[in-house]
Amino acid sequence: MLHRSAPRRIAGALALVSAAATAWGQEPGEPGGAGLAILTQKALLVPLEGQQVQDHAVILVRDGLIEAVGHEGDLVVPSGYEVLDVGDQWVCPGFVDLHSHIAGTRGLNDTVYQTNPGLRISATVIPQNPSLQLAVAGGVSTILFIPGSGSNLGGQGVLLKTGHDSYEEMEIRNPGSVKIAQGDNPTRWGFGMRRSMMAWNLRQELLRGVEYARAWLKHETDGGPAPRRDIRFDVFRDLVARKIEVSTHTQYYHLVLTTITMLARDFGFATYIDHGSFDSYLTTPLALENKVNAILGPREVMPPSPPRFDTDGQVQGSAWGFQKLGHDRIGFNTDAPVVPQEELSVQAAMGVRYGMDDRNLEGVRGLTCIPAVTAGLEQQVGSIAPGLQADLLVVSGDPVDPRTSVELVLQDGQVVYDTRKNRRRW
Repeated sequence: MLHRSAPRRIAGALALVSAAATAWGQEPGEPGGAGLAILTQKALLVPLEGQQVQDHAVILVRDGLIEAVGHEGDLVVPSGYEVLDVGDQWVCPGFVDLHSHIAGTRGLNDTVYQTNPGLRISATVIPQNPSLQLAVAGGVSTILFIPGSGSNLGGQGVLLKTGHDSYEEMEIRNPGSVKIAQGDNPTRWGFGMRRSMMAWNLRQELLRGVEYARAWLKHETDGGPAPRRDIRFDVFRDLVARKIEVSTHTQYYHLVLTTITMLARDFGFATYIDHGSFDSYLTTPLALENKVNAILGPREVMPPSPPRFDTDGQVQGSAWGFQKLGHDRIGFNTDAPVVPQEELSVQAAMGVRYGMDDRNLEGVRGLTCIPAVTAGLEQQVGSIAPGLQADLLVVSGDPVDPRTSVELVLQDGQVVYDTRKNRRRW
């Protein structure tokens, strides 16, 4: 049974970790290395349902996964495990951002055609680029790297870990999403396509893609000759099977209304709101009916009395609006570099500052389990629970408090950022 004496400071604990790495040749917690036991004053577990916080917690990490979580008086630390006691620091899951453009070059031209479902942003990833290094320093451990919003259907995103050295280590899922933008940028494409023709053109492309996917499904289930392969529409096989989601650049009420009715209701795609600004919160009843989550940002507030919107002269927060009407699956994004990737937690802080009820850790959940569930990653990241990947942050306090700093980051059980051994990046 583990009983805690006076807390060792984190510097001494990290020395133990470093010594174990030398002795075994691998970091504690990673595959083939020694196990790691993390002791913390407070662990923010944040599963989608269930116990959200464990005080005086022990987290066991082995082979890159979370092995067990419990109270320090109840959980036995196996023999040979190194102990990392972080004292009064907190531990929480790594943050997840489902709208990012900083994982590589921005030179992918998605505006040759108005719809480009075959384009793959994964070809442009640059591991360990400076923006990714800052992302890690801000606690962002998972991102959805997506094409821009210059065209109506920009291509395929890729879900990535931010802190690893190679693309193969970084990739979580490829394709990670299909990127659709329903305003305003695509309306300026070509000869000046406006919203009505944009919606009509997108619907025609989606119909062709769905027909292609169903033809392949019929071949696989009933036999017969295979359809002629068309790499332009290959991604629809995953989309129709709901293995991936549509990440949708959509902000005003009437655009979000189109997103929900066309993509979620009519086509049955797994879809989420990606931006959700201005008066879009008024779509909440329809979003709930069609199981469409709201991942909000980078614009978190609407100023008093803006043109075309009625705010009764008050500052309105987007998260407040969705929550007020009953939505409980609200997350945050940066659209990095529009808001720097490392400031994802500040997006949640803005949501709380401008009206979001945070009594049940809604802000932290919007950085972790909600985006993880939205992207279909809840069995991998987003919470602290046995069997999930050990993507963990050691932080100085509440992650939604802008004064909080990230002290240490683990991804897949490996230390990828450590302020006690290297200069603080952010």
